[in-house]
Amino acid sequence: MLEAAADGLVSLFAWPAFGLMLAGIVIGFVVGLLPGLGGVTALVLMMPFTFSMQPIEAFAFLLGMFVVTSNTGELTSILFGVPGEGTTAATIVDGHPMAQRGEAGRAMGASLTSSAVGAVIGAVVLGASIPIVRPLVLTFASPELFALTVLGVTFIAALSSNSLSKGVLMGGFGFLLATVGQSPQTGFLRFTFSQTYLFDGISLIPVALGLFAIPEIIDLAVRGTSIADRQVGKIGGVLQGVKDTFTHIGLVARCGGISAFVGLIPGLGSAAAQWVSYAHAVQSSPRPEEFGTGRVEGVLAPGASANSKEGGALIPTVAFGVPGSFAMAILLGAFLMVGLIPGPNMLTTNLNVTFSLVWILVVSNFISIGIAFLFLNQLAKITMIKGTLLIPVLLSLVWLGAFSASSNFGDLIALVIFGAVGVAMVRLDWPRPPLVLGLVLGGLTDVYLFRSVDRYGSEFLYRPVVAFVLMLAVASLVYAVIQGRRLRARRGAEPPLERSQSFGELGFNVLLAAIFAFAVVTGIGWRFRDQLFPLAIAGPMLVLAFIPLVRTLRGILAPQAATLATAAAAGASAAGGAPTEAPQSLAERAQPIAEVAPEAYVEGRQRRFFQMIGWVGVSFLWMWLIGFREGLPTFVFLFLLFQSKEKLWLSVLIAVATGIVLHQFFGNTLHYPWPEPQVAIWLDFDWPGM
Repeated sequence: MLEAAADGLVSLFAWPAFGLMLAGIVIGFVVGLLPGLGGVTALVLMMPFTFSMQPIEAFAFLLGMFVVTSNTGELTSILFGVPGEGTTAATIVDGHPMAQRGEAGRAMGASLTSSAVGAVIGAVVLGASIPIVRPLVLTFASPELFALTVLGVTFIAALSSNSLSKGVLMGGFGFLLATVGQSPQTGFLRFTFSQTYLFDGISLIPVALGLFAIPEIIDLAVRGTSIADRQVGKIGGVLQGVKDTFTHIGLVARCGGISAFVGLIPGLGSAAAQWVSYAHAVQSSPRPEEFGTGRVEGVLAPGASANSKEGGALIPTVAFGVPGSFAMAILLGAFLMVGLIPGPNMLTTNLNVTFSLVWILVVSNFISIGIAFLFLNQLAKITMIKGTLLIPVLLSLVWLGAFSASSNFGDLIALVIFGAVGVAMVRLDWPRPPLVLGLVLGGLTDVYLFRSVDRYGSEFLYRPVVAFVLMLAVASLVYAVIQGRRLRARRGAEPPLERSQSFGELGFNVLLAAIFAFAVVTGIGWRFRDQLFPLAIAGPMLVLAFIPLVRTLRGILAPQAATLATAAAAGASAAGGAPTEAPQSLAERAQPIAEVAPEAYVEGRQRRFFQMIGWVGVSFLWMWLIGFREGLPTFVFLFLLFQSKEKLWLSVLIAVATGIVLHQFFGNTLHYPWPEPQVAIWLDFDWPGM
């Protein structure tokens, strides 16, 4: 085991793994500083470019990038009171008040140093867990591995939405998407509709980019603001924050350990780890009433959590294939892409890769934090970049990443389809993580289920570990139901959806039920080996799909019934009956919203939303016609000039820079497989460089 640990360290510092980790750190710096993007979005955007990398190289790049986003996200939270990363909100509570009273440097020094200590704690927890979980994992067979994949999706589904039925349905839909293509048992083609693109299944990359990156880019356009709206002065007092970390080293160590444990529990997520650590700091303080006013302990606690939780989250991901968080689910997809299967192999044959993850956590953190200390003043200025400057560049990366999945234009069509699905899910409040996780784990679950049934029959469900894990899955669902009821009781009655949202929700429900019904009808005629997993998923999901469908119909019909009752009461009052107070109208209920969001503001957001939808369509058609190398730079230029209203010289400068990066980095360095433009196909001539 010591030899594997040493091999993992040597492999990390070998070229090009170390260089790729440095590149990932740079990207993580920028992403973490810019609110609205986040580490998960960065993982989704960059994962397609790891196809040709070796495993350690890929994870040096991806994991090194991801852990850095938490560090720099803390800086934005402190300086501007806006979380640079979705999981750094707890830092705002005391970090931003410190910045407001002139202690920004102290707060950032405390956050960065405690994060470094937390990263070491997380890495130690991960490394120490390997000899403990190794004998356990090696005893697992297909039934236990099947139960664990179900548990992973169940955790994410149960804890990612206010509606349990929606979360489970999205997990089931992801499982069903994973059945598209050749059956792993017989090679039989399932749900391909005679399209050769679907023979190998639906790629994770265009699905993840469509569900997450496209809605984020559109939201950035809709907001129509700069990244940060406040200037920050010169930063000082950083060394005092470093001293604070070691003055309160006991608190930092405890919060790091707590966060590693929280990260170990699949589904709780990074935000939960930060808030649990912050709560511990408050409860253990002799002056808890001062938290929220700028206590340095309120910065140290979430800072220690920033990366220690990732060490804990990697344990179930690597050992059992059960992601400890959604970011780990994306990394799990990267494991499968580079040919690694989490489980016994990661603790035997690929043990050096597992130990390399430990070293990446530590080394990337120390490098990034060292750079941050040197350039704190300059890093703060990055947050003043206008959001409209980022949109065309991010969209270009999305197109490039999607096409690299299989070098097939069908990936771009899949990206557009799932981008529309992702926008609809965001607007209708349907959870996206369970869908992606179901797609990631679906292939493994299919294989494990068939092997279990083929070898043990239905008796595999009675194996002790299987029964225990499935009981945990059921317990997580019951817990989600109880928590949902408590939340609704605290909130009171939910406001009804607007008419357009209600019919949009109804349409989405009907479409989902129709997909499951089609899968059931189609799968019935297949052989047992081919129909087992699709029917095991589609059948229960079809029944479950009627729950949100009925709820939506009830919501649509209820206002109409209330209107009729009001009219009847008014008629009775006019006829001499007792006067009845009419219920509050929808317009009256929406009045507070209208006061907060004036009509012109709402109309502006809607206009930018539809404009951005149009630009996505235009960029797709433009690349299809003239290709990526020429199409993307011209798209960037046109977007900046006409949509962002930037100056001509700046639009030209960014477009030219985009073209240089495409030609030199993607073309000459990565040897990107440029698609042949449709114009060249029509005119029947060879496009230069194809």
